[in-house]
Amino acid sequence: MNVIQPGLAGTGPAGTVPLDLLARYRAVRSRTEALAAPLSPEDQVVQSMPDASPTKWHRAHTTWFFETFLLRPYLPGYRPVREEYAFLFNSYYEAAGPRHARPRRGMLTRPSCEEIAGYRAAVDEAMEALLRDLPAEAAELVVLGLQHEEQHQELLLTDILHALSLNPLRPACDPGWREPAASAPVTMLEGPAGPVEVGHDGRGFAFDNETPRHATWLAPYRIASGLVTNGEWLAFMEDGGYGDPLLWMSDGWAARQAEGWEAPLHWESRDGAWTEFGPGGLRPLDPARPVRHVSWYEADAFARWAGRRLPTEGEWEAAAALPGFRDAEGLAWQWTGSAYRPYPGFRPWAGAVGEYNGKFMVNQMVLRGGSAATPPGHARASYRNFFPPGARWQFSGLRLAEDAA
Repeated sequence: MNVIQPGLAGTGPAGTVPLDLLARYRAVRSRTEALAAPLSPEDQVVQSMPDASPTKWHRAHTTWFFETFLLRPYLPGYRPVREEYAFLFNSYYEAAGPRHARPRRGMLTRPSCEEIAGYRAAVDEAMEALLRDLPAEAAELVVLGLQHEEQHQELLLTDILHALSLNPLRPACDPGWREPAASAPVTMLEGPAGPVEVGHDGRGFAFDNETPRHATWLAPYRIASGLVTNGEWLAFMEDGGYGDPLLWMSDGWAARQAEGWEAPLHWESRDGAWTEFGPGGLRPLDPARPVRHVSWYEADAFARWAGRRLPTEGEWEAAAALPGFRDAEGLAWQWTGSAYRPYPGFRPWAGAVGEYNGKFMVNQMVLRGGSAATPPGHARASYRNFFPPGARWQFSGLRLAEDAA
């Protein structure tokens, strides 16, 4: 089965990879296990909604990726740990074969967490053998696999946070979690206008949806130096923002009514005071921290209430290099006003990994930046995250923009 072809963007014109790839492999794989370590086996099997996946499944799927796309085709004599795993832990790669239905991943009480740990260990042992004598054409796929696992590390955290938020005990999924520092006061910056270049510049790794780099035209605009805070969101709520249909897109108003949105996800009012549930458990709401866990619909309504708008992804990327542009990473993903569509001249990767991004370029909105749940060093200015406009369970927030003329 020919599911992989070389040529992934961003590892260099000659397909070069870091010399410490084995060390990086070990570090990424260890971090996944560290995120799962505080969770019980019962925690790890729960699927709280169809869009989320159990922790155990994330651990297995990221392992399946290396087994399917590297060990099977490139390690001579490799025998899969269990053939059934190819069906259980494929996500959406049609070219890689059939798969277990996504909404039913929480039904997989077997294999056990212990068996998944054994699966990871066996694949890691085989990958170490492969990495010591890695064919040149496979090196870029290892880099992609590590980037893929880092994406799932963030999903693992947001998915278990959603699951535990439904538990009346509100248990912490990471008792040692520390919230990032609060934002400084926000000013409006003059954004770069006229012809600008956006998209990945070819240095270092990039996903295919970040390419090709291309010229775009930006009308004069201003963009906030930082993110909208919890305190500002409280003012929106107190001013009736969730009850005013004139602020909302039609689909957003329908979703707000159907889901009963009255505040960001994971906010709770207790004895007249607001609290926020996060990886460290339930804590008093800090008005100075950036708001998060809001949908695009909510972000768009807030921007309209504030007399401003969401920036386009081109505006965001061009402004990210400005002095004074803060909070690009490490606080919350930032909704933009841009639909997730291909860049001019976009070509997906060849083979099954071409299904990674391109086939999702419809009915989604782009987020930029990175969040407190994003692995350190994973995001970059050209990174294009994307979710449906009603998604709230990610660490998603916003910064504002406005036309300058």
